[in-house]
Amino acid sequence: MSETQQVTPKRCAVYCRVSSDERLDQTFNSIDAQREAGAAFIASQRAEGWEQVEDNYEDPGYTGGNMDRPGLKRLLQDIQDGKIDIVVVYKIDRLSRSLADFAKMIQLFDRYKASFSSVTQQINSATSMGRLMLNVLLSFAQFEREVTGERIRDKFAASKRKGMWMGGQVPMGYCVDNRKLVVVPEEAQVVRQIFDSFVATRSTTLMVKQLVEQGITSKNGKPLSKQALYTILHNRLYMGDIGHKGDFYPGQHEALIDQSQWDRVQEIMAQNSRDRARDTFGQKCRHGFLLRGMMFTADGDLYLPMATRKTSGKLYRYYVVNKNQKMGAGTVEFANLPAAGIEKSVMEKVLEVLRSGQMVHKCWEQVCSLNPKLTEPEAMVLFFKNTAGIWDQLATQAKQDIVRTLIKRITVAPEGLHVDWRFEAWGALIGLPPKNLAGYEQLEYDLRELEIA
Repeated sequence: MSETQQVTPKRCAVYCRVSSDERLDQTFNSIDAQREAGAAFIASQRAEGWEQVEDNYEDPGYTGGNMDRPGLKRLLQDIQDGKIDIVVVYKIDRLSRSLADFAKMIQLFDRYKASFSSVTQQINSATSMGRLMLNVLLSFAQFEREVTGERIRDKFAASKRKGMWMGGQVPMGYCVDNRKLVVVPEEAQVVRQIFDSFVATRSTTLMVKQLVEQGITSKNGKPLSKQALYTILHNRLYMGDIGHKGDFYPGQHEALIDQSQWDRVQEIMAQNSRDRARDTFGQKCRHGFLLRGMMFTADGDLYLPMATRKTSGKLYRYYVVNKNQKMGAGTVEFANLPAAGIEKSVMEKVLEVLRSGQMVHKCWEQVCSLNPKLTEPEAMVLFFKNTAGIWDQLATQAKQDIVRTLIKRITVAPEGLHVDWRFEAWGALIGLPPKNLAGYEQLEYDLRELEIA
């Protein structure tokens, strides 16, 4: 063959995948077989210029139903980097069992001038006939996957109707023996104690403290939180039922509580829910918390917003430490903070920055990094001062938008508040459109005068 007739070398990568990780520890497994078959196929095409790359792209124990696979991600990235010309697999379903995912891959192959070939099916995506056969075979692969999924779901539902345990997180009070739930006496006693204590105290907060004092923990050795107790108290499995998509069937396992105990607990929780709905505003009032999600203790625990209206009709707003909320008051030595006082202190710091303009000049380079249209710090200083001038007229949401743009994090320490400013984002504040605020028309006019978009 003359030099003018020499074929162009084609860099080939072998991709291997197997869904189950069983038998992967054997001396020679499915991944090894796929790898050797791919290498032999590339060697047979040496006359066409095919050369195998040194790297291996393998996904042992990963499903073909999605693209969330480390080996595949690395393969696609190398294709985009121009390192691979041909992808070789044992069968096309090793690459994907999803027609939509496969179409995305083929588009990426075309974009970066790569092709695809199967060892056992003699298909090459470089030809139109090869593409047609790929789509036909992949359609059958996806059909097989969907039928298999339906069969598994039907079997799962039928087993649940028979009261069988079908896996998942093993609830406290039980262990799994031969795919059946078996009572663990020590844990079962704790579960019964939880139901009895709730009937007696009507308070998960008190129960958390009692359980901590008694050294009682969850299956993983962690203290039982209020949320964990609610999960136990709402779990019909302890009454001997197995649930599936909102329906419940008599289970094959032993119940830990009887129907009367279950009914008493549910009645108390329903009453507590009505009381909380009457006394606590919950989600509806959270928009009034200016520092929601921004305030932390010195140990890094988040302060949560809480609001309660007493029988007198007066509304009380607080920021409560996350651990104290989950595990009961006093879990950590950080007191609840009245929202009005802490918000006032933070607002004073914000208004000080808005009015002075010194921070803008000090951090001008960081401010400009996000908004290069800003040319003079005086423009932002004037904007800040105008905003401070109409601060009291701003709606709560507008204030919160401004605070979140100015401040990154607030730390509550024994010596006072520490504010981490978001200097690099201050330039975006000029484009922030506060809603429902009086006097904003004048602020817009000032901005137009300064020619700041």
